Amino acid sequence: MRLVVGLGNPGKKYERTRHNAGFWWVERLAQDARATLRGDGKFHGQVAKLGGATDIWLLLPETFMNDSGRAVAALATFYKIAPRDILVVHDELDLAPGVAKIKLGGGASGHNGLKDIIDCLGSRDFWRLRLGIGHPRDLAASEQEVVDYVLHAPRSEEQAAIDDAIAKSLAVWPLLADGKTEAAMLKLHTKEKKPNEP
Repeated sequence: MRLVVGLGNPGKKYERTRHNAGFWWVERLAQDARATLRGDGKFHGQVAKLGGATDIWLLLPETFMNDSGRAVAALATFYKIAPRDILVVHDELDLAPGVAKIKLGGGASGHNGLKDIIDCLGSRDFWRLRLGIGHPRDLAASEQEVVDYVLHAPRSEEQAAIDDAIAKSLAVWPLLADGKTEAAMLKLHTKEKKPNEP
């Protein structure tokens, strides 16, 4: 991985909303790595660099969710980073709070941030780390109900579950950083057995 993007909306109004789960993940990664995210107008967002054998860039677009691709394409083009070397961390309605999954490619599944990144990169072939936030009430919820849901803060028990998923997925970050994506997926997707569970 050479670029890790957290999706969300900038500003105090949105910082605790479900749609900002990707921001939370990248902010935690930066904190753990003692890297400072700083605003960079050229890349339309907050940027930090993780040192190592290869530089890894962290990016929080400040373009608002529906325009995320502008920031991602600007940084990826400038540093000549291929889509397959990009990890996009985002909230996922189709997964329950507490679940985190990694996948390569695929569609946008109605996520406007992903849709814009696909459009701006001209490719679907980037990695995604999907952080479950659950779905409002039932799968028949209207589009407006879904918008209201993602733009509100999680309930306390949901927040605890999302925080746990962030911690579990950050634990596989060293594997992702080394390009060991299959090992990272195996570790993250394998359900831990509880004591006395057969």
